[in-house]
Amino acid sequence: MTRQRSHDDSAAPATTAAAAGVLYVVATPIGNLDDLTPRARAVLADVDLIAAEDTRHSAALLRHCAIATRCVALHEHNEREASADLVRQLLAGKRIALISDAGTPLISDPGFRLVRAARDAGVTVSPIPGACAAIAALSVAGLPSDRFVFEGFLPTKSAARRSRLQEFGAETRTLIFYESSHRIVDTLADFVAVFGTERRLVLARELTKHFETVLDGTPADVVARVGADANQQRGEFVLLLGGVEEADASARLVEGRRVYEVLARELPPSRAAKLAAEITGAPRGALYGGGTGYDA
Repeated sequence: MTRQRSHDDSAAPATTAAAAGVLYVVATPIGNLDDLTPRARAVLADVDLIAAEDTRHSAALLRHCAIATRCVALHEHNEREASADLVRQLLAGKRIALISDAGTPLISDPGFRLVRAARDAGVTVSPIPGACAAIAALSVAGLPSDRFVFEGFLPTKSAARRSRLQEFGAETRTLIFYESSHRIVDTLADFVAVFGTERRLVLARELTKHFETVLDGTPADVVARVGADANQQRGEFVLLLGGVEEADASARLVEGRRVYEVLARELPPSRAAKLAAEITGAPRGALYGGGTGYDA
């Protein structure tokens, strides 16, 4: 019978965590390898198997920590099939650690299907917390952090990306996005097109690594600084967008609904809502669907 670890067990060795199989979701460093926690190191060394997003990438971390545990691949292309086999091993008593290429697994990384399948099978799933790029960036951004929304990666095409950004015209919470080096310039240009100088934008690049950079200002300020320095276009990025004031959000919604009602006299509702959102910055979902717009 699997015994759930209690807070009183927190100092116990990994080998006593459970008598049967356990799936450990282990956060790994986002850059600096020394950020691996002692508990994560102990678990990775002690489990029977490590499921890694990219076994070649994770090999560097494991070598650095002198960990010889066998690894298997679990990525977006094989997760459904691999999860079934891993759950069978967990049910047979194996202890398995899930890691991604960097940071906390499942946060814009594979692993959701495995965790759900393990829980559905009655397997204990235990978090081994540590680094997360989104939270690390938020902690140094200087933006409100009491309420925030993690949006992950934006659409790859500019038109779809701008449309998605326009949905946040009246969002009052801080927004967090991930972006890759080959799209960062175009994505920043879309932030300028949608938000201009109205919102505060923070770009966090290569966090915990040698060339770590945190830039902030209006979207126009940030795009100018990145465009002037090719080095700022390399690496991995977290973008954080400040929310609007509550009063401003309410005013945009009122104006958006007014514009929508006018346009809807001549256009289909979906088209009227899209144009009203672009004109006023109000969330399209609140205009067309009548809701808040944040669950659209």
